[in-house]
Amino acid sequence: MAVLVTGAAGFIGAATAFSLLDRGGDVVGIDNLNDYYDPRLKEARLQLLQRRFGNRFRFERLDFADADELRRVTDGIDIDAIVHLGAQAGGRYSLENPGAYIQSNLVGHANMLELARHRRPRHMVYASSSSVYGGNKTLPFRIEDR
Repeated sequence: MAVLVTGAAGFIGAATAFSLLDRGGDVVGIDNLNDYYDPRLKEARLQLLQRRFGNRFRFERLDFADADELRRVTDGIDIDAIVHLGAQAGGRYSLENPGAYIQSNLVGHANMLELARHRRPRHMVYASSSSVYGGNKTLPFRIEDR
């Protein structure tokens, strides 16, 4: 059994995968390795996980907004839990590229919920994307807003 970690190449995703692996579990990490920030940082994190944990860490380059590909990649995996950290980050970037947010944070998230509904893992944890700001009425939004 494995824990599926989305956004596994990101800072928090890689740290989460490392912690799960360090406790003795197996992790399947998925990430699309987009270029929102330097993909070399993401690749370095993945290489570190691979070197440290070998075949207990499996990585799949995958955009979870692609339901068919998500299903194809995960069909042969016995998923015990899902840690869904993948999302398009950066609130201000959503004004420049709203399509990236719709695909990742809406379509992709719905795909992950459907995966969990069909596969029935023991647990699913979702960490909200940076695109969620609550009921703030002040514009423009600020990072310091509650």
